[in-house]
Amino acid sequence: MEINFHIPDFTNHLYLNTILINSISKYPEYFHDGLRIASVFGNFGGCVWNGGRFLGGNTDMDFVKHVAEAINSKNIPLRFTHTNPMLEKKHLGDPFCNQVMRMCNNGFNEAIVMSPVLEEYIRENYPDYPITSSTCKQIENIDGVKEELKKDYKYVVLDYNFNNRFDQLEQIDEKDRARCEVLVNACCTPKCKRRGEHYRSIGLDQIAEWEHKKDMLSKKPFIAKEFACDFMNNGPYAITDYVTYISPQAVFEKYLPMGFNNFKIEGRTLPDICLLEYYIIYMVKPEYQNKIRLDMLQALTGKHKYFI
Repeated sequence: MEINFHIPDFTNHLYLNTILINSISKYPEYFHDGLRIASVFGNFGGCVWNGGRFLGGNTDMDFVKHVAEAINSKNIPLRFTHTNPMLEKKHLGDPFCNQVMRMCNNGFNEAIVMSPVLEEYIRENYPDYPITSSTCKQIENIDGVKEELKKDYKYVVLDYNFNNRFDQLEQIDEKDRARCEVLVNACCTPKCKRRGEHYRSIGLDQIAEWEHKKDMLSKKPFIAKEFACDFMNNGPYAITDYVTYISPQAVFEKYLPMGFNNFKIEGRTLPDICLLEYYIIYMVKPEYQNKIRLDMLQALTGKHKYFI
């Protein structure tokens, strides 16, 4: 069975992901059989529609074009994290967001959605974009998941609290399991009570930056309000005791035999070196992990060019 990984991020981790994608192409024997990068998710600085992680700043359209061409040329779609839960109709016409959507509107690139307002807008104005239902919706009832799978979504990203709850996962129809995307390395503590508040806080920060940039008299840079959370930057070995942690063994020994073959690795705001370790753990055969870790670290520092 094909093993699909959806990875972060096409802006902050573009260089690392280029190294990864090229290494899979050149040295497939290092990686698990059937493995492919099914999408690279993220967004561009300046997009008020963005959610899940705050992403500030501005982006030149030449960079947008460069990123789209770099990833799409590898037969991999961009998946836009259009998951700001706090959007209103006034945000839908944002010139930058719409310009990006038009530039990348090739029937291949995708969008992840949370807000019904934005989802309706994208479906009406950009019908060629396959749409994924975001884990940010926090659907924690298995009947709710089943209802979501009845809708016109390419994938439904499961809430991480379903992880390793096989009694619940077995209730999903076998034909629908390949449309479920499983977040293997959630940094949030299980049953986090502040998760929804955190998503809303990030969404409000994106909107506040959008409003700030519209104020032509303001000379001060925008500074996002920091949502205090000690778990945001958990690395690969800080989450292994969580009941929601999915080990590489579980991916291959439990999830794949059940028919789940889409796996998300989060880490848009992690340092490259931490995200690289996740890639090694989940994608590389154990006997090659030390070799490829060193090779890719050298490539990250510019001392090893053949992976680029």
